[in-house]
Amino acid sequence: MAQQAVVSSLTDQQQAKAAASIERLKAAVRDYGTVTYSNSLGAESMVLTDLIWTHVPEIDIFTLDTGRLYEEAYTLIDRLEARYKRRIRAVYPDARQLEAFVGANGVNAFYTSVELRQACCGLRKIEPFRRAVAGFGAWVTGVRHEQSATRAGAQPVEFDAPNGLYKISPILDWSHDDIWAYIRANKIPYNPLHDRGFPSIGCAPCTRAVEPGADSRSGRWWWENSDNKECGLQPRVRAVAAPQAEG
Repeated sequence: MAQQAVVSSLTDQQQAKAAASIERLKAAVRDYGTVTYSNSLGAESMVLTDLIWTHVPEIDIFTLDTGRLYEEAYTLIDRLEARYKRRIRAVYPDARQLEAFVGANGVNAFYTSVELRQACCGLRKIEPFRRAVAGFGAWVTGVRHEQSATRAGAQPVEFDAPNGLYKISPILDWSHDDIWAYIRANKIPYNPLHDRGFPSIGCAPCTRAVEPGADSRSGRWWWENSDNKECGLQPRVRAVAAPQAEG
């Protein structure tokens, strides 16, 4: 009954994609034991939050509070927690490391060079992420093939060597229209910045609205000339899909 309620007003193809994603999430728990989801609070995250908390609630959900998020992100967290009666685990940067970085380089050092931007992402995202996933067998990501060239080669299951656990991508084949059809069909809360031209939402100083039809990642770090608009959580070079764990 619960699954029918989730997918009732979707097309047959969209229902099949939702069902397949649920099964992939359940398989991750069977194959890797403890699983966590890194919730970026974007549109894809709203789909995965609903799939997980409705169908695979044993999966942990956390979000990285970098300290530079849009206010709308915090309001969205409140709305999600009120709807599902669950808490999203918030993970923060190391305060002393961040204080030292800002003291040495300035509060907006990321505009100065690619190296300082990557260092800022390292402090605000990479290091907290590694703490957040420590001890888990796998983590879930909302990556989709059509998002960017660097994500087109992603596999459903990969071994994330830098973090020492498996990475599960259950909505790789979902389209932009699939994501929004699911959100609207289930009346799931989402960040209102999406309605103001933000296809991808990160830290406030590093994300802006884009023109309709533009690459979904083009609003990230727009001052950089790079084909790899990533913070480091999604590597440029993809590993070969890993075999599933035994047991």
